[in-house]
Parts: sequence; C-alpha cells; structure tokens
Amino acid sequence: MTLRISRILHAGYVFECDGTRIVFDPIFENPFSRNCHAFPDVRFDLAQIRGMKPDAVFISHFHDDHCSMESLDLLDRDTPIYLYCLFDELFAMIRALGFVNVRPLKVDAPVQVGAIEVIPRKALDSDVDSMFHIRAAGLNVLNVVDSWMDPETLEQLKPYAPWDMVLWPFQTMREIDVIAPSRAEGGTPLLPEEWPEQLQALAPRYVVPSSCQFVQEPWSWYNHSLFPITYRQFAQEVSAWLPGAGIVRLNPSVSVELTPHALTPSAPLAWVLPVGEQDVDYAYDAAITPPPTSEIARHLAPLSAEQTLLALDYCRNGLLEKYRDMELTPDSYFETPCVWQLSVYDHEGVAQQFRYRIHGDDIALTGDQEAPTWTTEIPVAKLYAGLAMGESLTSMYMRINGAPPDADIVDDPLIRCLFNDAFGAYQSAQLKRIKERNAQ
Repeated sequence: MTLRISRILHAGYVFECDGTRIVFDPIFENPFSRNCHAFPDVRFDLAQIRGMKPDAVFISHFHDDHCSMESLDLLDRDTPIYLYCLFDELFAMIRALGFVNVRPLKVDAPVQVGAIEVIPRKALDSDVDSMFHIRAAGLNVLNVVDSWMDPETLEQLKPYAPWDMVLWPFQTMREIDVIAPSRAEGGTPLLPEEWPEQLQALAPRYVVPSSCQFVQEPWSWYNHSLFPITYRQFAQEVSAWLPGAGIVRLNPSVSVELTPHALTPSAPLAWVLPVGEQDVDYAYDAAITPPPTSEIARHLAPLSAEQTLLALDYCRNGLLEKYRDMELTPDSYFETPCVWQLSVYDHEGVAQQFRYRIHGDDIALTGDQEAPTWTTEIPVAKLYAGLAMGESLTSMYMRINGAPPDADIVDDPLIRCLFNDAFGAYQSAQLKRIKERNAQ
C-alpha cells in the first residue's frame, strides 16, 4: 500500500490511499486572495474539479489563502468539510454555501476517513492555526501548513521520529518591511534560528518546502521585498542540518508515491495545469527602493464614482466612528496627542489628504495648520477593496511613514479600523458575490 501526495497550490494538497482521497486547504484560483498570483504559474480545469468527489476536505485555518468560498463552491455539497476555527461565523458561511456536513476540528482528536487518519495538532498561534498529522499506509506525514511549531507540540511529535515526510513552510514574510519601509531589516536573509533544532528533532526522511507559492502583480516591488528565502537557500541549509534527508520540491500538479522504503514520481493532477517555467525561484533585494504610492496607484484599475464615494466617505465619517468605538492600549503612541495624516491616491496618482487630531480614543478631522507626526498612504482602489471585499493588509500597498521607531506599526489608525475585530470579511464578500451570481 502506498500514500500518494499531490500538490495543488500554496498549502493545498491531495492525499490518496487505498481508494480514499482527502483534499487539504484547497485553492482552485489564480490569482487567489485578491492578488496572490501562483508562483510557479498554473491554471485550473474547473470542469474536472467540479466532477471530483473527494472523501473529505480539511481546512487548517480561516485565512483566505486557505479557506476560499470560490474554491469550495466548485465541490459537491455532500463533501464533508472539516475545519479548524474558533469562530462559528465561518462554519455558518460554509453551510450557507450549501454544504450539509461541516464539522469542527479539535486538537489531538483523530478523524478517520477511509484509509487515512488525520490528527489536528496544536500550532504556536492556536487561536488561528492548526497543523495536520496524517497517518496512512503505515506512514506518518506532518503538514505544518504555514504555521509555527509550538514547543509543546514538538515534544509530542518527537516519539514519531523519524517522520516519513514533513511539509514545512519554508518561506518567511517581511510584512513590516513593505508596510513601513523605514523599518526594513535589510541584510542577508536568514532562516529562523529555531528551525534546525525542530527539524532535527523530527528527523524526516523527506522534507517538502511548502506554502507561499505566490507572488504579487508582475509590476509589484513586493516581489523582491516580501519573501526573502529562496528554494535554493532552503534546500542547501536543510540538507546541512539533515544530511540523510531528501529535499523534495513539489510544484503545483506534481505527485509522488510514498512508501516506507522509497519516494517515486506519480502521474500529475490532471486538473492543475502548469503554465510556463515551473522551477522558478524568489529574488529578494534588500537594497530595493520602494516606488511612491502615487506610482503604485496608477497601476490599479479606476473605481466607479460610487465606489470612490464610499471609500472617501469612510475617511470622513466611518473611520472616525470605528476608531471611537475601539479601545486603545495604554502604551499606544496615540495615547499622546498627535496629528495623523491619511493620503488616498486615485488611479492617476493624485492624493486626497485627510488630517486628524488624535488623543487616545478621541479622533476628529482637523485643518492643515499642524504638521502630521504619523502619515499613512493607500491607493483608493485598495481602501475600497479592504472595505467591500475583505482584502488583507499585506496586499493593500498601505505605506506608513514617520512613525517613531519605538511605536507599534499595527497601532496605525487605518490598520486598526480596517482589521481590528474583523473576521471573515473576505469569505463573507465572496459568499455575497456567489449568491448574487447564482440568483441571476
């Protein structure tokens, strides 16, 4: 008996054993999560996906690059959906999509689906993530997804060593570097210092560099600043830590068959269609000069008059109401009276500026007599996308300037107003569009 493992995209996999087929974190879109473009590039045969009937789908967490309503919409509604999430709203959304068998996952509680057993394992951020321990054909595979290893979980997993395969999230992300370039770390990219000990404790026979198979738009400076680790660097360093292990790159559609004695190629997934060169790699540039937000905004499609009005009205009214309703932490930079400027750029690169006086939880629009001490820039198209489509922070091209070195970037008023206490905005917007489309 063998275990067949196939890569879909990003953290998506198909596991097959003795007639049982399970799909993990399925994404059948390119681009996905608004502007995550598959890297390497792929297309999907949607007709074949609609005809596919997996025995179950397992979703590790609620982030939109793992749980997409548009991708789930392609699947048979009788498919059991197993989801790790602490929020009831997402279960309700998936049921509203028409799925009749949606079940919560609990840490360390095994789920048996035919010939495959899946055990959710605790990740470092257990309020968000989970990992998957997959057992089949006498094999143990650990799918870390894109979470971080919890020290207690590592101790729990050590007795299973040597693991037959580990799907390891090889890439790190420099979100602060692109949101606030003045805070950029620069320098030679390093793999996290805890990885050698963790991987050596698991002692896997095979390691797959997993997750983060995407880039932003072709013109985006993020493609040289957000992802610092290359496949080449990962393979070299992990090989040095684990000289007996095989480092196996699985591009989208690629399949392998795993046994206790060997790993062999298998027929690729027919419904994942590679486009162009597949063994591409990241190209980090620590010295890159970020383009001005005005230039970025000119790359984005213009909004309608109605959409623009909604975004700008938020700057005048909705943002103020939201900010006043939130509770500021006592050590926040904004506990001290200050002036904050928000600049919103249209598709021609022209900015409309809003200046606010902030003191604690109080905020009010003010004139331009006082110079701002904290400034935030954003294209209006991305502000609208955040408001109406649930776009995530790391793809909004928000730029923070002038924040004091000891201030917390996430205290930025726009970040707090868009993302504090916001859950499932992306999936909710997807569900609304699907329902509107189906009603036509």
